Amino acid sequence: MNITSLRPKFLKHTEPIASFCIRLGVTPNQISVLSLLFGFGCAIAFAGRHFLAGSLLILISAVLDLVDGSVARRNNTDSRFGAVFDWIADKYVDAAVILGVGFSGIPIVSHIFDVPAVADFGVVGLALAGSLLNTFIKPVTYAEIGYSERVAGKIEDPLEGVGFFGRPETILVLVLGGLTGFLWAAVILIAVCTNLSALQRIVYLYQRYS
Repeated sequence: MNITSLRPKFLKHTEPIASFCIRLGVTPNQISVLSLLFGFGCAIAFAGRHFLAGSLLILISAVLDLVDGSVARRNNTDSRFGAVFDWIADKYVDAAVILGVGFSGIPIVSHIFDVPAVADFGVVGLALAGSLLNTFIKPVTYAEIGYSERVAGKIEDPLEGVGFFGRPETILVLVLGGLTGFLWAAVILIAVCTNLSALQRIVYLYQRYS
């Protein structure tokens, strides 16, 4: 069980935004680009230690990431390139935002343990690797095992509900960390949980397909 499994409920709340975008004639790919730009804006804000602004920007980016799919489905303009571009944009945002926290220079573990500040970048690296790997498992599974059936424009696969900590959880933790001033704790949580979640998916695949 994870937040991704609740996606249909969240989509209902973004329908007014999707309707507004449709009236403006904005395409799904243009919305994905906007989501990417807001994500990059968050990375820059975090790097400059403007954590409240960064939290708002990544929240907007996440909402737009939901809206692009809604617009595509309602306008019957969903495409395979759009689906791929959406994945790519998401991962660029995730990587940029986590790196933004790293470049902010805030102590992550060095203020807890008597270790050099370079250890903070090690934790950021683990968070970055876990975030990317946790998602990378899915397209590899599609390619090697052969999931291709689409439901509402998205590939239907059993991994959707496997893994307790995915992208939505990462975004939520980053937003809360930025709003509360505990962004260092957010990065530690992401570093640990994304890698454990990836391991959970690997174990699931092993048990089912080995």
